[in-house]
Amino acid sequence: MATQDIGRCRVCGKATGKAQQVCPHCGAPLDPFPERVIVTGERQLALTADTISLHDLLAIVEAGVAFWRRRYESSTGVAREQAAYALHELSQILASLAQQIAQGRETVQITTRLPAQRRYPLACPLCGRGNRAQARFCVSCGAALQPSRRASVPPPPLQAQIAVRSHIGQVRTVNEDTVYAGAFSRGDEPLGALLLVADGMGGAAAGEIASQIAAETVKTSLQQALNKALPDHDDGWLALLQAAAQAAHEQVAAVARADQQRAGMGTTLTVALAVGRRAYLAHVGDSRAYLITPGSAGESPAWQQLTTDHTIVARLVDIGQLSPAAARTHPQRHILYRSLGADQPLAADTRAQPLAPGDILLLCSDGLYNHVSDDELARLAVSQPPDRAATALIELANQRGGHDNISVAIARFTNRSAT
Repeated sequence: MATQDIGRCRVCGKATGKAQQVCPHCGAPLDPFPERVIVTGERQLALTADTISLHDLLAIVEAGVAFWRRRYESSTGVAREQAAYALHELSQILASLAQQIAQGRETVQITTRLPAQRRYPLACPLCGRGNRAQARFCVSCGAALQPSRRASVPPPPLQAQIAVRSHIGQVRTVNEDTVYAGAFSRGDEPLGALLLVADGMGGAAAGEIASQIAAETVKTSLQQALNKALPDHDDGWLALLQAAAQAAHEQVAAVARADQQRAGMGTTLTVALAVGRRAYLAHVGDSRAYLITPGSAGESPAWQQLTTDHTIVARLVDIGQLSPAAARTHPQRHILYRSLGADQPLAADTRAQPLAPGDILLLCSDGLYNHVSDDELARLAVSQPPDRAATALIELANQRGGHDNISVAIARFTNRSAT
């Protein structure tokens, strides 16, 4: 039986087959067979809807220990001290996991941080804004709503006010981030806004090159695809982004293979396309995308993190092994299990997100959110125009140490002005 087809009974802990519904050893009903997510190389992390296997997580952490042990043995000075600290932290995590396994615990709960997507299927015949399915009056203009107009009259597209900023920070000598925000079109027909953040990695300026290659490849791939045909549904737009991310992944990997000095280079990629009243996202790595909604008078703005950090530290936060505060300064917070250019198949997350007037999309590298909290990001983004907000966020991150490159792209959406 292949390894991928072996499960484990939650009662007796013995191996079971994928097609079995009852444990052949103890007769207990078996849980649905978990899906598997490729983490690195041939290593796999077994996931169900809300649990994670402690044995599989232990194997992943052990791989991290092996990495840092090699780094410790081959380094000197500050790099050796960093490796020693990482080994100490991982040893504590290993001890905790081993203790839980010794106590008979097989899995732990995973928190789900992504909220349900908002849906506004009922279009206002006067202003075009979407409303909840059972609404009688438009939340924006107060006009009476006609249920019969549910999908026949699409609301008018939104227009975006956009800004980008990037700074080398206070410690790094090279800015390995690439950030972009701008309008995109098909011929003379404007379509919407494109936002992108890529955070490169690799020595000898390879990270800078990797992020630039990824950004340019994504923009070129999207434009070529849009010149041929426009998608007519969410799946089509998401497939477009998936193909663009795949092209960038292959291009970064090809350049790395062709030049020994750039071997191992890679980059994160977070890209958002805003079309009509929808945003389409593709994401790999630990850069982030947020949706920020201004609050009513006297209320704080609401925010959602639309992406999941592809780091081992983020998964440890999910299962309660680390607090969010500790994760911000953890020595392994930058270690990714997904990136563009890596020697493994690309696994990009995609997502479709409704947009409404007043919404703000904010994309950033980890150099920003490691210094500025999510609440602060939201508050600064809604309190001033995008260009001033982007500048203020960069300045705040630098004031707090600027330990990494800092990049941000912001788009604020409003109803399109009448012509």
